[in-house]
Amino acid sequence: MRLAIAALAVLTATTGAVAQTPAPPFATTKVEGTENVYIFRYQNHQSMFVVTSAGVIATDPISYGRPQAAQTYVEEIKKITQAPIRYLIYSHHHYDHIAGGKPFKDAGAIVVAHKRARERLVTLKGKDVVIPDQTVGNKRVITLGDTELELHYTGRNHSDSSLVMLLPKERIIFAVDFNTLGAVPSRLGVNDAYPIEWEASLRRTLALKWERQIPGHPGPGGRLGTRQDMEQQLAFMTALSDEVKKASDAGKCFSPADKEVTLPQFSTLDDYEQNLPWNIHRWCGYWGRGI
Repeated sequence: MRLAIAALAVLTATTGAVAQTPAPPFATTKVEGTENVYIFRYQNHQSMFVVTSAGVIATDPISYGRPQAAQTYVEEIKKITQAPIRYLIYSHHHYDHIAGGKPFKDAGAIVVAHKRARERLVTLKGKDVVIPDQTVGNKRVITLGDTELELHYTGRNHSDSSLVMLLPKERIIFAVDFNTLGAVPSRLGVNDAYPIEWEASLRRTLALKWERQIPGHPGPGGRLGTRQDMEQQLAFMTALSDEVKKASDAGKCFSPADKEVTLPQFSTLDDYEQNLPWNIHRWCGYWGRGI
């Protein structure tokens, strides 16, 4: 009996220890239906990387406030291939996505970004931000081994330096922060945004030939984005702009527009109640103040 009780105590302690072991903050997964496209996720940020016959194309180091993330990212790539990392491409200039590129630069990667991103980063001199080596205007095609990656500038949206990265063979895009998946954009998503131009950018992105989107933050349940997600975001922003313009013309911006303007047709979107006032406030700035 004493031996049985002791064994049970050991088993309980061991089981408890296993149950309390935290899950790793990162994961690397291959995109379903592809041979060489991967997603690296660290906490609530994620990046795309592509393994080609001549090396690796990586995106967004996502190391802002967590310097270990970029080194982990490089290590995860090396678990899959020993091919050199040839390129590191920034989605836009915001630090939460592009800080921490040094391990990639040390590995020999050429850092690429939109020309406006480089201009901003040179001025800001952000800690742990690697300045891009090369820049993109409206379009550039990177050919590496057997892979082509198109870089498209579709205009100002969440930032003035966002690149859409299109894999034409796989019909996949990597697009960050300007297309939420089934949700109303957050305060951080709209506080420095470009109303009206954002809508035009979504239309230009929809004109590209793609079917799935890898977002910069995991979608609901970790899913990829669809064209329907982007069409819904465009419809939301068009309706938002129309209603806020009416409120502004009636002299209601910023208040009481932030309480009176509602978009019930979009009330099923995630974070509708929480984030709608922030969106109204930003569009009031545009229609009511010209900013």
